Amino acid sequence: MSDSSVLVVAPHPDDEILGAGGTIAKYAADGREVTVLTVSGHLPPLYPPEAYTRTVQEMEMAHELVGVSEAISLEIPATFIHREPVHELNASIYKVIEDKEPSIVLCPYPDRHIDHQAVFEAVMVASRPVKAGSKIELLAAYETPSETQWNAPHIEPNFTPNWVVDISEQIETKLEAFRCFESQISEPYGSRSAEAVRAMAIFRGSQSGFPYGEGFHVIRMVS
Repeated sequence: MSDSSVLVVAPHPDDEILGAGGTIAKYAADGREVTVLTVSGHLPPLYPPEAYTRTVQEMEMAHELVGVSEAISLEIPATFIHREPVHELNASIYKVIEDKEPSIVLCPYPDRHIDHQAVFEAVMVASRPVKAGSKIELLAAYETPSETQWNAPHIEPNFTPNWVVDISEQIETKLEAFRCFESQISEPYGSRSAEAVRAMAIFRGSQSGFPYGEGFHVIRMVS
């Protein structure tokens, strides 16, 4: 998969950096085309229009740092993804898969956030191994610090990575990209803080024998 293109599906601006920012930077440095599909954003009715404008600007700065080739947005209001007609949401994500023909697809783990659950379900349908989906060689779910760790143990699925990417050379780039999202960052040592993101990377790296890592759950892999 050395020449494969990559599609990262993010429920909101910043999820792709939180969950896979180091991996995106690593793939981009290897010369792979990385597309980020952002499904929803901070839009009315819950947020004023200027909140969306700000997060998009933050996202653009972050994407430039990690080397994203193209950003696509569906512009569904945050927390309203599950209200979209299922067939329309599935079709919108499938169209991107059909257009970009990625070999690698990274999606959110179905965690505490209802948007993450809805996007995960839609990606599972859109990436089925038929037609355009048959070209996907690796489908994996990333964790999102501040959400994935809040699932109810044993009642809901627990995130247990079976693939960890060494991002030791990319960790500072990931953190710099994350800091672009000034509107989303927690207070120091909060669940959505640079300290928490670094700590998670240290923990995942320690599980696999290197300084910093990003954990994923492989859903399907072919070779």
